[in-house]
Amino acid sequence: MTIAPFTENAEENRPHFNRLKQLSVDIGQKNIDNVSMDILSMGMTGDYSVAIEEGATCVRVGTGIFGERRGIEL
Repeated sequence: MTIAPFTENAEENRPHFNRLKQLSVDIGQKNIDNVSMDILSMGMTGDYSVAIEEGATCVRVGTGIFGERRGIEL
């Protein structure tokens, strides 16, 4: 799982997603006991489309569904 840096331009996160995908492939090829690389969780509301293009199988889009978080009032 990764959370890429916040950026206005989602394309700036493509190298991060690409590298994580490659790491998941490399780890998967090692056939380590009890290690499964079936899920690649990366991307959030602002960059999920780029993450999917780079191989994400799980994205977090809470802001896209629920909207921006409100501040906590004390």
